[in-house]
Amino acid sequence: MKLFEKAPAKINLTLDVIGKRDDGYHEIEMIMTTIDLADRISFEEIEGNQIILESNSGIVPNDERNLVYKSAKLIKSKFNIDKGVKIYLEKNIPVAAGLAGGSSDAAATLRGLNRLWKLGLSEKELMELGEEIGSDVPFCVVGGTALATGRGEKIQKITSVPSGWVILAKLPIGVSTSVIYNALKLDEIKEHPKTEQMIKAIEDQDFSMMTKLLSNVLENVTFSLYPQVKQLYKQMKQFSGEGVLMSGSGPTVYALVNMESRKNRIYNALRGFCKEVYAVRLLR
Repeated sequence: MKLFEKAPAKINLTLDVIGKRDDGYHEIEMIMTTIDLADRISFEEIEGNQIILESNSGIVPNDERNLVYKSAKLIKSKFNIDKGVKIYLEKNIPVAAGLAGGSSDAAATLRGLNRLWKLGLSEKELMELGEEIGSDVPFCVVGGTALATGRGEKIQKITSVPSGWVILAKLPIGVSTSVIYNALKLDEIKEHPKTEQMIKAIEDQDFSMMTKLLSNVLENVTFSLYPQVKQLYKQMKQFSGEGVLMSGSGPTVYALVNMESRKNRIYNALRGFCKEVYAVRLLR
């Protein structure tokens, strides 16, 4: 029997850093939502007690460095699973892009193996397992739209975002999340995201207000270390007007629009100078 799981990417609508925690992590508050750009993962039980991970990507590793492998190993260890599994990862989400591709793959692996091995784990239990893998994994387990606090692992679901399109552009560089957070100076944050107002805009299904409230305190850090990301941001602003933001720690920059004609215009304009451009729907 072969099972399949979709692993959708996420974008940040807001990202705020409140302070530094005693455990070395930052205290954050952010609103994330999933989008219709996804990896696809298959799971198949095999003879022997091993994990075989294969992928169409030449970039991601197929061993314990991959969060899919790490998640499968965690499940096998926690629940004493004496069975083998072959996992195939079809990678469509750009790597090291601020879109939580690896975290979403990990979450999909937890969901998929829960089904394959009939473990009967609840969503809450899967989220707790995900927390052991990475801060974004609990959100990716549930998907949709949510407020994340703490290290990003405390998830509070909110209303689905209004329907619309997201056009993403990713430069051919990888950005390390830890490097960006380490370079962030909390006292230099000039303006914090209006998280409560964003939640209200989403609840009111006010697309226009939602685009006005997009905010990410990591933008200036990434822009200073990678001026080409700032240039991409300016270019996208020029093409789309409002509703442009960097996702996570970058380097992906996106624009939100609710008209297909505008979506096509921005997409075509960006394709002129950026190779990796995607136009997908916001997931509801």
